[in-house]
Amino acid sequence: MWSQDILNELDAFEQKAQKRELFTVRDADKRWLTMKGRRLLNLASNNYLGLSGHERLKAAAIRAITEYGVGATASRLIVGNHPLYEKAENALKIWKRAEASLILHSGYAANIGILSAVIGRNGVVFSDKFNHASIVDGSILSRAEHKRYRHNDMTHLEALLKKTPKDKRKLIVTDTIFSMDGDKALLLDLVTLKERYNAILMVDEAHGSGVYGPNGEGYSYEVNLQGKIDILMGTFSKAMGCYGAYVTGEPYIIDYLKNKMRSFIFSTGLPPMILASIQEAIYFVQEEPDRRERLQTLSDDFREALSLYGFDTCNSTSQIIPLRIGSNEKTIEFSERLQEAGIAAIAVRPPTVPNGEARIRFALTSEHDAEELAWAVDKIASVGKELGVIL
Repeated sequence: MWSQDILNELDAFEQKAQKRELFTVRDADKRWLTMKGRRLLNLASNNYLGLSGHERLKAAAIRAITEYGVGATASRLIVGNHPLYEKAENALKIWKRAEASLILHSGYAANIGILSAVIGRNGVVFSDKFNHASIVDGSILSRAEHKRYRHNDMTHLEALLKKTPKDKRKLIVTDTIFSMDGDKALLLDLVTLKERYNAILMVDEAHGSGVYGPNGEGYSYEVNLQGKIDILMGTFSKAMGCYGAYVTGEPYIIDYLKNKMRSFIFSTGLPPMILASIQEAIYFVQEEPDRRERLQTLSDDFREALSLYGFDTCNSTSQIIPLRIGSNEKTIEFSERLQEAGIAAIAVRPPTVPNGEARIRFALTSEHDAEELAWAVDKIASVGKELGVIL
């Protein structure tokens, strides 16, 4: 029976300590949240700049609700292309210094849609092995040949490119900030290989938007390579504190996506209140660079303190700071012990990370203060010693 097969698979998840459950969280946009009846220091959120509950964004959303209601009513190509889209996309284009821009529904929808549209069954996708699941799924759905190169291994990537026939359409895709390791892509090397082998280069700035760059544009702007990237996407749901995603590029690419990208064509438009908050967030991150600077300082200090205790932080250099534990069972226990100590930090297990590399993933925000992070480090070190993760 099919139902028994599903039950058996659920039991297998349980046996491998990979079964996931939903739990209600209150005040997830704040430094301290409530989870399972406990008040916990929030070290698990992607709200990097603390914008999701900011009064400016809330006020913009409320004004849009009052004037326009709560729904888009149809896809953008029918009657769902609200006037606020034009305003938000124009603000996005100016911010990114891009020729054209398009706002989409989510990072997942963006990646599966872009990859499926741009590269087809006669092409080849070259994807970093640590790329987000949405990139993996988009590569599979594109029906292109999917080649995964070892993480940040340019020698391996070039070897794969060399073996690919010249008449094949080639697309290299990478996260800029890797979501589970917190390290950065080697963008200059990727640009060099893209030009050498006549490939398309696509980058995902989900965890870089708002955090890096002279005006928060993203990591590719931090290293001044944005003009060498063919397709640049990112999200508004992390540092920007809103919801949705975006893609920028040359006008012909954006026009092509409007006509070929199924996750865009067949999805209802975003609600007006989301578009209004996106526009406000774009303005906000350009006006308050202190938040980015503070986030980087707090992250560097937190990471260094954990490293001094002997924790493996996976070569992180960003606001994402993992502790590699190893086994699923010990990682779950570590997370539970941290919650008992007053810290919200979630266990990340396969298939999100490779087998044997389960970890606790910390994510800081500019709203944290140094004293509470120092307190957290002491608690984390205490649990680490008790569980034999560090000496």
